[in-house]
Amino acid sequence: MRYYLIAGERSGDLHGGNLIKELRKHDSKAELRGFGGEYMREAGMEVVVNYQQMAFMGFAAVIANLGTISKLLKQCKNDILQFKPDVIILIDYAGFNMRIAKFAKQNNLRVFYYISPKVWAWNTKRAWKLKANVDRLFSILPFEKSFFRKFDWEIDYVGNPVLDAIKAFQPDPDFLQKHDLLTEKKIVALLPGSRKMELKRMIPVMAEVVKMNPHYQFVVAAVKTLPEDLYTPLSSISSVKFVYESTYDLLIHSQAAIVTSGTATLETGLFKVPQAVIYKAGPLEYWLLKRLVKIPFISLSNLIVNRLVFKEFIQDEMNATNLNTELELLIENNSYRKKMQSDYDEVYRILDTGSASENTARLMYNYLMK
Repeated sequence: MRYYLIAGERSGDLHGGNLIKELRKHDSKAELRGFGGEYMREAGMEVVVNYQQMAFMGFAAVIANLGTISKLLKQCKNDILQFKPDVIILIDYAGFNMRIAKFAKQNNLRVFYYISPKVWAWNTKRAWKLKANVDRLFSILPFEKSFFRKFDWEIDYVGNPVLDAIKAFQPDPDFLQKHDLLTEKKIVALLPGSRKMELKRMIPVMAEVVKMNPHYQFVVAAVKTLPEDLYTPLSSISSVKFVYESTYDLLIHSQAAIVTSGTATLETGLFKVPQAVIYKAGPLEYWLLKRLVKIPFISLSNLIVNRLVFKEFIQDEMNATNLNTELELLIENNSYRKKMQSDYDEVYRILDTGSASENTARLMYNYLMK
């Protein structure tokens, strides 16, 4: 069969690559084409456009790049029609993919959506559009099943691919030595994100916290494909270390972490590392978010158990004074640490329903065979 997959971010590329590997176990003659990255290419998909051309964060960035997005949408639609897939598999990346879903349905093409758009967070009416344009929805968050039932739609909860990746992780026994981290100081992981705008907003505050805590060893989980000058506020501090493509190794050796809101907060929690979550949007974006977002938390772990597992420092609350106070609690207050780690165990139990990639591939193939 012919599969057309679309992922617009690094995490989608990773999960898409794992899904492709599982799909090929069911369909050894699968023809795969689409938008993605190296993980999907290595798994056997012909990549038409790399997701890095599509990774725009926030309302302002999207508006500034509307021309590029419009061209990519047109290219994607034309490529789909030429390829004539048996199914289009959309992976996260709602702004782009929901438009493709509508186009696909207008052209009588079958649509599967893996990793649901977060319509429960804002503008819940979009759930009706999703239902109208998507044949099967494969969710990685357990609370989404009950949400979509409100719209008379039974979806498939398949488990969470982040947990799959963590279970498969093999630690590097030489990690500390390789990165000159054989130190008596307690290690604090800094995870500023993977987008340029995230780094511009988060790193200066992280640098302030570093300067206030010379007794800790701070290590940045950096991204090779981003310009080095984005890290300057931290790289200019001689004691700060950097690691690339080794976030999981860093987390297993960390006493605490400061993490930009996103998938990394869930990963940090599943490794049982006490954390403080940070996020800062531009003024216009935040003004819009305050009026549109309908959820009590921004972090997945907090949403999954529906209570505050760890603190979220948003906008003006994301400052060095607040983070310094929280960091001391995360590292030095044993009861505070244990309570957070106990809550992490609950998140793990809820998500642990087998391999998300295996479950999704099996279900997709079975639906296609009906």
